[in-house]
Amino acid sequence: MNRCTTPSSCHLPAPRVSRFRQAALLAAVACTALCAVAPASAQTQPGLGLSRPFPEAALRGTLSINTASEATLNGKTIRMAPGMRLFSPQNTLVMAHTVMGQTFKVNYVLENSTGMLHAAWILTEGEAAQPRKGSDAIITNITTGSGAALK
Repeated sequence: MNRCTTPSSCHLPAPRVSRFRQAALLAAVACTALCAVAPASAQTQPGLGLSRPFPEAALRGTLSINTASEATLNGKTIRMAPGMRLFSPQNTLVMAHTVMGQTFKVNYVLENSTGMLHAAWILTEGEAAQPRKGSDAIITNITTGSGAALK
């Protein structure tokens, strides 16, 4: 192990920076960081720019989430499947409770066996402009009234 034999070679004096200069430097770094982050966080991506592949069975409609298990689809109340997935325009999952009360133009898929809402994709303006079949009536396998009996 090598040890310093002379005090001048071992202990170099640290450069002195006044507290004012330290504070000014810290403030400048903080302002630069905030200026760089603020514009990026204010921008929202309208979509990926790519067309998303929707299932062939997907229909077009207007969706509004009412409760954790109920939504309004094309003006009519419908139950949501327990594993219902709601996708944002960026194709990320959206938790249904965060968009309660909001109305969206969507492509949606219903479960064949239960008629519940299985999945919905919130559309961008470009996707909403593309033609797609949709219905104003919700088709389910549940019928009521006098025509409910099977013949």
